[in-house]
Amino acid sequence: MPHFSTGRGQLSAGGGAIERDGTGEADGVPLQDSQRRVRRSPLLFTAPLVLLAVLILVLLWEAVRANVSPGARDVWPWRLQLLDVEALGSLLAVAVGAVLARAQYARTVRPYLGWRGSWAPGLLEGDTPAWRVGVLNGGQHIAVVESWDFRVVHRGDPDAGAAPWTGMSDAVATLTAHGLRAGQDFQLIAFERGFPLVGTAGYETVLTGAFSRRFVKEVDALHVRARVTDVVGDSHERVLDLVRGARAGLPAPPDGPPTPPDGPGGRGAAGIPLTRPGE
Repeated sequence: MPHFSTGRGQLSAGGGAIERDGTGEADGVPLQDSQRRVRRSPLLFTAPLVLLAVLILVLLWEAVRANVSPGARDVWPWRLQLLDVEALGSLLAVAVGAVLARAQYARTVRPYLGWRGSWAPGLLEGDTPAWRVGVLNGGQHIAVVESWDFRVVHRGDPDAGAAPWTGMSDAVATLTAHGLRAGQDFQLIAFERGFPLVGTAGYETVLTGAFSRRFVKEVDALHVRARVTDVVGDSHERVLDLVRGARAGLPAPPDGPPTPPDGPGGRGAAGIPLTRPGE
């Protein structure tokens, strides 16, 4: 869940990362933006488990074979001895230790993808306030970008759930087709395959996009599906909504001429009669 905080008159929003397994999607619509593990390394995860399973099968075979009568052990297949019991016990201990150590190390080095957004000037043409969104890796180790996809959902779009995932160029084309201008209404940053997201001990973020007031009002959601690979080869994915939280801190439009009074007594902008003391 995002959190909101205020300071010096500026509102910012951010989101942490909660790790879980699975895809977390139904009919292509993200159910939540929590981080999830989508793939494990076949070499560093599957191979130790396969080795452990084989050793357990060998242990079962030797246990059954040990309970067979001595005379039956001379008959095939009971005379087949795969491993000595002492050697088998040592290999099982090593295999179990490797599986547990790999699981613990994977938890230690997994990335924690987060995002942070706030209204700030100087990011778009005209120096007007723009919704700036940045991402960070709160883990202790580096993560490498595997894919970075976009999905645009316009306000009032009846087929929001059917919106496809596209690359940045297609997302920009979709936005400009609806009258939004690159550089004036929005700015998107492309993260290509292999881009490193370095673990940070603070809250410094890498710029992902900047969006104008018009963009925030016309675009209901701009999802980014970020998939990264950690140092043990596992893939992690998180879906971010770049305009989530922007409307809560939408800055007021520039000051205009005062609202003229309505009628003899005058009325305010909300239609409340304005009276003077003694009236």
